[in-house]
Amino acid sequence: MKVKAISRSTDEFTRERSQDLQRVFRNFDPSIRPQEKAVEYVRALNAAKLDKIFARPFVGAMDGHIDSVSCMAKNPNHLKGIFSGSMDGDIRLWDIASRRTIRQFPGHQGAVRGLTASTDGHILVSCGTDCSIRLWNVPVATFVESDDSTVDPTKPVAVYVWKNAFWAVDHQRDGELFATAGAQVDIWNHNRSHPLNSFEWGADTVISVRFNPGEPNLLASSANDRSITLYDLRMASPVRKMIMMTKTNSICWNPMEPMNFTSANEDCNCYSYDARKLNEAKCVHKDHVSAVMDIDYSPTGREFVTGSYDRTVRIFPYNGGHSREIYHTKRMQRVFCVKFSCDASYVISGSDDTNLRLWKANASEQLGVVLSREQKKHEYHEAIKKRYKHLPEVKRILRHRHLPKPIYTALNRRRTMIEAEKRREEKRKAHSAPGSISTKPLRKRRIIKEVE
Repeated sequence: MKVKAISRSTDEFTRERSQDLQRVFRNFDPSIRPQEKAVEYVRALNAAKLDKIFARPFVGAMDGHIDSVSCMAKNPNHLKGIFSGSMDGDIRLWDIASRRTIRQFPGHQGAVRGLTASTDGHILVSCGTDCSIRLWNVPVATFVESDDSTVDPTKPVAVYVWKNAFWAVDHQRDGELFATAGAQVDIWNHNRSHPLNSFEWGADTVISVRFNPGEPNLLASSANDRSITLYDLRMASPVRKMIMMTKTNSICWNPMEPMNFTSANEDCNCYSYDARKLNEAKCVHKDHVSAVMDIDYSPTGREFVTGSYDRTVRIFPYNGGHSREIYHTKRMQRVFCVKFSCDASYVISGSDDTNLRLWKANASEQLGVVLSREQKKHEYHEAIKKRYKHLPEVKRILRHRHLPKPIYTALNRRRTMIEAEKRREEKRKAHSAPGSISTKPLRKRRIIKEVE
């Protein structure tokens, strides 16, 4: 008679130290694990619930301004620094890690409407409604004040006065040029007090301008005449212009796909376009219930953040029609500017209540040092949530977001209006001659015409 004895090497299951975990041997053969999917489904459900329990997106507020925060700028050379400008002319440099003011630039006589930093991170450019452009020296990466007594940190390096007010400014990704928006789009150099070139197409004020991150000679702007215009610095005139039904408040290029940009519109939506084909939007991003004031892409290019007049901040996937997160507080008022941090971990918003607020880009993310075992656990939870996200219970938990009562009411009212308009169009089409009325998709409906 043969007897099979289970034999195991002592080295395989003996712990080296008393703090080590006991090794567990598992057989992953599906025939002996019939309840595998049921167990994983329960784990996905619990992981989705844990996300809601640990969702604490608000990190803290940075107060110091005495008027509305009108604009912000990131420094590409400093990870933890952010610039902010307010309606009373005050400019501040903040340390995100400690949430305190590092340096205050007593800037403009009127509202600061635009801020941008040079590529090397040494020069800050500001512009405002007092018709002036100011260039400032920026502290070094460690935020230690300069010992050079010849440099006065409270005085600008240069001041350029022009004949009209400025509404926005943006710096070239590689180079010494920066563009301002006002009565027209002006191209400036750090060392010249007059613009190198000016572009004008129409008589209305230009309210935003952005350089393309991949092609340094290409830039886009939006104006009060509801237009979005593309410019090429190598040409003497603007390249292309698109007119929409409502005004575009801000534009941002996708850093990973530089041919695509997204516009924040007055009609509560954001529209993603391909710069090579402006007669149709690639995607329409809905959910806001009031005008979208500002937009900024994540450095990864996979998502972007928007700030709205409805007092909320939302994070959208770059190719998704609805937001994945909505951030709000009881004290936060109308949001005028938003930025992603340079490492895509945080979102900074500036609002009408004079405060900057710091949010986590992932609401339930664990801050601080994460052990390798914890990291593996988080990755496993993300994987099983992704695997079972289409099932009703998991999908309901993952999609649920708490909305303030005014926004919930406005959302229902807006939905009712859209459905009524849709029914009216269907009835009009049903009672008209066949082919006389064509229904345009939403991606084309808001575009009036394209001019070249």
